[in-house]
Amino acid sequence: MAEFLSNKINQRIQSDSLRSLKKLSGLIDFSSNDYLGFARSISLKKNINHFISQNEDYSIGATGSRLLSGNNAFVEDLEIELAKFYQAEAGLIFNSGYDANVGLLSCIAQRGDTVITDELIHASLIDGARLSNANKYIFKHNDLESLEEKLRNSKGNIFIITESVFSMDGDQTPLIEILNLTKKYNAHLIVDEAHATGVVGETGKGLVNQLNLEKEIFARVHTFGKAIGCHGGIILGSEQLKTFLINFCRSFIYTTALPYHSLVCVKFAHQELENDKISLSKLKNNINCFKLKSFEILKEIDSTDSAIQSIIIPGNKKCKSISLKMQELGFDVRAILSPTVPEGKERIRVCLHSFNSELEIENLLKNISKLI
Repeated sequence: MAEFLSNKINQRIQSDSLRSLKKLSGLIDFSSNDYLGFARSISLKKNINHFISQNEDYSIGATGSRLLSGNNAFVEDLEIELAKFYQAEAGLIFNSGYDANVGLLSCIAQRGDTVITDELIHASLIDGARLSNANKYIFKHNDLESLEEKLRNSKGNIFIITESVFSMDGDQTPLIEILNLTKKYNAHLIVDEAHATGVVGETGKGLVNQLNLEKEIFARVHTFGKAIGCHGGIILGSEQLKTFLINFCRSFIYTTALPYHSLVCVKFAHQELENDKISLSKLKNNINCFKLKSFEILKEIDSTDSAIQSIIIPGNKKCKSISLKMQELGFDVRAILSPTVPEGKERIRVCLHSFNSELEIENLLKNISKLI
């Protein structure tokens, strides 16, 4: 076994794709998913700590799964509150967006059904689809013709899986057009809103809400570990779907529930999202600033309307080298290497935040341009 492990690690070393944990501090953040700065918010911390200090009879841990000892009135009320916030009939909280995606796809699609996924969906959605017993097809990224070709060959209950904002490229799905195909072929649409949560729309409630399509979507997944600045996730859909998940979703049934502190954080972060319009406005201003400055400085970059921007630098070695040099210059940016992205599509992934300044954005782009 030691030889097998060593050979696999050496393969990664030879391809310049070996991952390692890093602890960076004091750098300008262009890497984290804390798009609105909630994870570092002093006022949010104070509100959370004050609430907890007034409710000291809570347990440190949930002590069990939701179906055993881990359920309580607070989490049930929070699910109702979040369903109302996102304008859904019902919601079920999960320990992470990964747990939500894996659990949903692995249990909802049965043998004889069909799952059709965009080729660039997140690993959690890929893993969930693989764990199901359904027939599986992949359509070209945001390609409606490719999707319809797969739909023509589908059978059973059909599930189309996409993300509202894609995690590596930052582009949006053509949601209305995909929904039209969903209706044409009597399929069910599942949308992962992870990188749209807190960012897309005037109130940060995601792309589905922005387009007023809440009643048209079979299931939505919102995660709390990105713009919300906390931990966990929620699947939104019908009361019937919620009951089904409670009974058949393994990643919900067989895991200890989120602790009280995490749930309080989620509650107050959503209150912050509803009341604080300044952070979202600053983020959108920084996105526009990046688009303008990147066109002036880098010329060839395809910028997006999201907080995620990608600067393609083909080759693991070169891409990793530039990211390390940028860190030496004080910018926390990370190289996204193959096989995480296709070979030749390696990139510096830039995450923009409400707390970044226009000068920081300009200096980031100038230094990357020099290094390229």
